[in-house]
Amino acid sequence: MDELSLDALLALEHGGWDALCRSAGGDFYGELMTAEAVMILVNGMILDRATIAATLNESPPWSSYTLSETRLVPTGQDATALVYRASARRDGQDEPFIALMASHYRLVDGRARLTLYQQTTITH
Repeated sequence: MDELSLDALLALEHGGWDALCRSAGGDFYGELMTAEAVMILVNGMILDRATIAATLNESPPWSSYTLSETRLVPTGQDATALVYRASARRDGQDEPFIALMASHYRLVDGRARLTLYQQTTITH
């Protein structure tokens, strides 16, 4: 399977969301992100790999999520971005979190690795 295909990257994204539902996102993304990668969150925070790995397991878990409107945006040789819409809920939350996501991946030693992730909320 092409490591940068839509199916392969969606599998990685689902793996990440599943990890977030189990409060294991720090472990998952600490492994998936490149050393220089960052996540840009809707609240304006920019978190590097070390911060993600050290803190994300402590975030409240998501109870459910859906990913839709997926598409790939090629960005160069051995790199692409996966763009999608996510809707997620946490227990006790009245409204879902709905955002557009962009996850940029690059092949490193034949394996897709996350280099940049950005959220753009559509609920605020």
